[in-house]
Amino acid sequence: MEKPSKETLEKWNQDPNNWKWGCFYYNKEDQRLLPPKRIPWMGWTVNFANPKSIILFVATLFFCALIVLLTKLTLTTYHH
Repeated sequence: MEKPSKETLEKWNQDPNNWKWGCFYYNKEDQRLLPPKRIPWMGWTVNFANPKSIILFVATLFFCALIVLLTKLTLTTYHH
């Protein structure tokens, strides 16, 4: 698959049809894992039409939950 032009990427990002409820990016044509948010200076978002992007999102949530759990377990172990 050919890499889309910068103009195409910007058009996809600005198209309101690619944003569900105004905040969830959903574009089957866009293969980027983390496309920019509607307001680019705010960072990146998940493309919910891309399974790899969803896997990355879930893995990140799992990793954060694991860190919180390990921290909690470690703190409770040292306080007893």
